Amino acid sequence: MDATFGSRLRNELMVRDIIPFIGVYDVFSASIAARYYDGIFISGFGFAASYYGLPDIGFISWSDIVAFVQRVKTLLPQHYIIVDIDDGYVDTEVACHVVHLLENIGAAGVILEDQKRPRRCGHVDGKLLMDLDDYLEKLKKVLATRQDIFVVARTDASDIDEIVRRTKAFAEVGADAILADGIKDLEVIKTLKSKLDKPLLFNQIAGGKSPAYGLQDLREVGVSIVNYSTPCLFAAQAALEEEMQRLKDSDGWLQKKNVGVPECTALLHENLANRNALKLKLNH
Repeated sequence: MDATFGSRLRNELMVRDIIPFIGVYDVFSASIAARYYDGIFISGFGFAASYYGLPDIGFISWSDIVAFVQRVKTLLPQHYIIVDIDDGYVDTEVACHVVHLLENIGAAGVILEDQKRPRRCGHVDGKLLMDLDDYLEKLKKVLATRQDIFVVARTDASDIDEIVRRTKAFAEVGADAILADGIKDLEVIKTLKSKLDKPLLFNQIAGGKSPAYGLQDLREVGVSIVNYSTPCLFAAQAALEEEMQRLKDSDGWLQKKNVGVPECTALLHENLANRNALKLKLNH
């Protein structure tokens, strides 16, 4: 069943005009996001922050991200999961190996970018691009390796002519969808939509280079998939800062607000029950 999630996502794109994917930073945040959405995004920004406590500038090990996806997929076996794999962890053979592993785990898709090292988050300055031919060689080998997984080709180019040149080449070699990251207005999306016969992905991140848009705005310009890169991470940071300050100001007095032992335990037991119920269903 898991090996068909790429095809299932392609089928969903034929019947749903736009699909949101929620960026998570750990399995707990994934379980909460999964209550509201069937698309989960494994964000490099969120994972680098939560697992290493470091910025998203190339610290992520491929083995760490694969292990994380496996934990999320074990808890959420029916959800669509798209994984940010950066540049495929530098080496083409490593990129192919990671895609193979993620497909076996049951990930629905991966995003492969055209940055070269040292890499940066897509919404900060200082990004460097791979030579297009080098990136296309890597992309083609990944596409030849995969059985079914949905492959999104991402460019971090900022000039519109270069974005068009690169994304047209991505489409020609067989990428399933296209992402131009860090764009500053929807005119870029409109231009790509007029030139490419591929689903377009848009990355939303609070405080990033791209303005915030509603799903209706994005739907109208032809976006098919929306990644919300870091809503869980940023919400957690804000809540933690607030709670630590309150605890310090109150001389260490704990106050139960919205969540305490009963509410948190209820969520965790719900996760366990859902996992066990699905396991029982699959065994029969």
